[in-house]
Amino acid sequence: MIAYKLFKQRKDGSLGPLFINAKQRIPVGEWVEAEDHPTKGFAHRPGWHCTLKPVAPHLSLRPKHGPRRVWCKVEVELVRTYGRPESQGGTWCLAEMMKVIEIMENQR
Repeated sequence: MIAYKLFKQRKDGSLGPLFINAKQRIPVGEWVEAEDHPTKGFAHRPGWHCTLKPVAPHLSLRPKHGPRRVWCKVEVELVRTYGRPESQGGTWCLAEMMKVIEIMENQR
């Protein structure tokens, strides 16, 4: 299944999760299994959080500090869907497996 995920992109070009386990480096073109990292202050929803379209208005593409954020097209497997408000990107896919296919260009 094709989905979209927002990552932070570091100065060296590597990708990482926005919040939980943020030091992790996500390779492009390789399958990565989701890990479970319960984190205080965040709802416990294990899996890679992706959306059906590259939209998540509650998450800015231009944070005031730190790495920039980029949308990536991903392939996901073993997916559960989770209904969220449109202001949070609508339906989320929580996937056990994910592969980054491409970093999307021409982002705002």
